Order: sequence, then C-alpha cells, then structure tokens
Amino acid sequence: MRGISRRALFAGSAVGAVTAMLPSSPAAARPKSARSVSYRAEYHFTVPDQWKNDPQRPVWIDGEYHYYYLYNADYVAGGTATGTAWRLATSADLVSFTDRGIAVPKDTTPNGDVWSGSAVIDSDNMAGFGAGAVIVIATMSPDDVTQAQYLYYSTDGGRTFTPHGTAPVLPNPGVRDFRDPKVIRDEERGRWVMTLAENDKVGFYHSTDLKSWTYVSGFIRGGIGVLECPDLFRITAGDGTAKWVVGVSANGKGSGLPNTYAYWTGSFDGTTFTADAADPQWLDHGWDWYAAVTFEKHRSDGSVDPSVRYAMGWLNNWDYANITPTIDSDGFNGTDSIVREITLRRSSTGAYYLASQPVGALDEHVSRTVQLGDLEVSGTRVLDYQGTAYELTCEIAWDQLTGAGFQLRRSPDGSRHVDAGIYRDYAFLNRRPTVNPDASGRWQESRSPFDPAARTVRLRILVDRTSVEMFVDDGRYVHSSEVFPYLTDTGLALFTIDGTAVFRNTVIREFTVS
Repeated sequence: MRGISRRALFAGSAVGAVTAMLPSSPAAARPKSARSVSYRAEYHFTVPDQWKNDPQRPVWIDGEYHYYYLYNADYVAGGTATGTAWRLATSADLVSFTDRGIAVPKDTTPNGDVWSGSAVIDSDNMAGFGAGAVIVIATMSPDDVTQAQYLYYSTDGGRTFTPHGTAPVLPNPGVRDFRDPKVIRDEERGRWVMTLAENDKVGFYHSTDLKSWTYVSGFIRGGIGVLECPDLFRITAGDGTAKWVVGVSANGKGSGLPNTYAYWTGSFDGTTFTADAADPQWLDHGWDWYAAVTFEKHRSDGSVDPSVRYAMGWLNNWDYANITPTIDSDGFNGTDSIVREITLRRSSTGAYYLASQPVGALDEHVSRTVQLGDLEVSGTRVLDYQGTAYELTCEIAWDQLTGAGFQLRRSPDGSRHVDAGIYRDYAFLNRRPTVNPDASGRWQESRSPFDPAARTVRLRILVDRTSVEMFVDDGRYVHSSEVFPYLTDTGLALFTIDGTAVFRNTVIREFTVS
C-alpha cells in the first residue's frame, strides 16, 4: 500500500524522529536516554528490529500460523536502501510468535521491493509448483509509480520463496491505484478469486491457475478515501445465517469517520458482491488499526471454524508513521494489535455486524491476576495499582450520571493519563491528556455510539506500553490507538461525572509472553 509515497517515507534516518514531538516535562518523567529504557510491548507482536507495516493474512501450515508482514531492514539507514520485504513469524496460539526471518526478499529482481498481497496453499497443484506449494501474489512497482501483481512460490512450507519470473501475473491496465491483492479459493466453482484495491473500487478477478487473471466485476464505494488492503470472506452467525463480507482499510477522517477497517455484509455469487447497505460499518473506531487482515480460525485438528474469524491490524497510521519512541529506545518501529476473534451477530434491528474480542489464547499467558471486586465511585478514585501493561475488565452500572470510566497510565501528579469510558451517548477513548503521536491535536478522542438508557456498560481494555485497545460490551465497538505515556506513568484511577457508579467485578490481569 501507499506505493507513491513509500520511498519518500522510508528515505532518511528515522532515529530521533520522536524527539520533536515529545513535549517538555520534568526530567524525572522523561526517558533518560536512548536505549536506557524500553517501550517494547509486553504482550503485543512487535518487529524484532527496524520497521514493519502491513500485516499479511496468516496461513495455516503444519499446525502453525505463518504470519508474514512487510519489513524494511534498511529503515534506520535510509538513503537509497529502502522498501519492504516479507518477513515471517510463526505461532501456534497467535499470542506467542517465533521469528523466522525474511521469507520473500526485496530487490532480488528488477521489480524492486515487495508490497502487500496474500499467501495461499495450492493443495491441488493448480499453479504447477507442486501440491501444497505456498503461493504469494503481491504488489510490486518497478518504477515506484506503476503497480502490478507478481507471483512468488515456496516448496519448503512457506519458509523461503522464489520469484516466478519477472513479469506480472496481473499487469496494470493503466490506472494509478492497483494494489494489495487478496486471494481466496472458491471451492464451489473450482477457481481462485482475487480482490484488488483500485482507488474507490474493489476489483474482483478470477483464475484457475493463479498465473492468469480475468477481471469480472467491481464494488465501488466513495467518500472514505482511497481503499486499500481489501478483504473478502464468508462467516456464519449463531443463528445459522451465513454472510459474505467485503472489507477495506480506508481513511474516513475527512467525512468524520474512522480511518481503520470499513466493511459491508452482503452476498457474493462468485463474481459480484451485493451489499446489505450502502454505508459501511467499522471494525475499529480508534485512530490506529490500519492495513488489517482477517483469516481463518483452525481447530486443533486443522479444520476451519466457519463461525469465527481472526483479525489483526497495524497499530500505526500513515499520518504519523515515523513518530514513535521505540526507534530510539529499542531500535524498532512496528507493533500490531492483539489478534481478535471476529463473530457475526444480529442486532435488534435485524442488521448483521461483526463483533470482536481478544483471542482466547491470551488466557493461557496470564501471569498475575488482581481481583478488585465491586468499587463505588463518585468523582475520582485512585487505585492502589501500578502497571504499564495489563488487561482491565469490569461492568459499570449507575442510576444517573453523565459519564464514567478509567484514567489509564496515570502520572503520579494526575496530570497525564489516557481516558476510556462513556459520556452521554457515546463511548470514547481519549489520548489527549498523555503523550501521543498526533501533533495536529485533531485526532485525539475516538467515539462510537452508546445508549445511555442501558445504565450499564461492560469494558475490556488492553493496555500496553504504547497502545490502548478498548472493547465495548460485546465488542461491536472497539477503539485502538497508539499512546506514548512516560514509563513512570503507571497509575490507574476510576472516575464518574455528575453521579455515582459501581464498577462491578473489576479485574486486572497481567501477561507473560515468551
């Protein structure tokens, strides 16, 4: 994605990029010096070094998820050595990952570096590289302007890939935006289906061999910026209803919408997608859940669960991609969201939507649990807890008030914190009172609808060293945002506005991930 600006983005040294955005503060509150402290996340996936951006849809091979992502080994050096390769990490539970190094290298052909795409397992040898070969189709741009789709293949279980010549398997038809291929298998019709990002359109293509592609239709939606990283999948709700979903990463900020993952439920006949409604829903309402991918959930025996799909996104934003303290403290820039379990639900109006919860395997990595029970709050109540990385869950109940929630990563003097909760008719995540990457000041508080008549809300909040992810009620609404609190800001407080509330069954869990 972002082919036009990619080389400009990576050019030059990134070290020290965060210095300009950090406000002045007492010496005791600021990180002392480069590499003397760590901002690396405790339980979120982070790149080992240098740079990462787009996740690539993981595939299931020999009992493990193979997770590829865009990686630039020359990020800090900058200069002419720019662009991304595909790096690989494997995981059995999608919480703990093992680095496997570069899988799809860059600059080994005249086409240069490798951008976003997707990997598939060619079980029936349709492409001719052998049964079980792993096929990657990804965007490349030899002149950094013209985008086309190229094929790589692996015969060693997805560890290393070889280019299939230097010609594209899907050439550019003469358009500027033509990227991020996502390929799925249409077993019913015996062919492959590709979705492709083409400015305000998701293009659909067919192939029988993964090498030759034919355009068949397009799904056009404007008003939310250039569409990127398209997605297409089928999922079954608890009531037995199956829906097809088209998703895209899109920047809807200009229209007062999120700039994360927009999606439409509907039907797909193998060629054309028909949406249930014109307007998209959003899988995240925060500022930093971009280039997200969804992928199949495999049971322990390898079979696919049709009622659950996994999802993960890049915890960053192209508006401020280089601004992070991690490059100075730890030598890397790149963190992902927690992997989520996505389910299809039906609302009270009859419409279907996707609900999110953190991956269940997170429970297996709990290292400490703090049971705080029921806490009555009127105003602000500072808790006797300190931490930089944890999960907080509770149900807030009240008779009458204007707002309630948490002050996360609170400074010792109470002047800095991240606020999360509800206010009148919306849920919110507000990073304005702490250090964060948005120098403009415009993208500080994210909001999603909330019915105050409910007089109760369930919150599940994942806090890590540079991020907060808030899941509201059943997870229909989620807010994910980057934050850069000083490492001395470890406090936690509860608050209410214009009333009293009980924070029921308040539980804090900490995690250890090897």
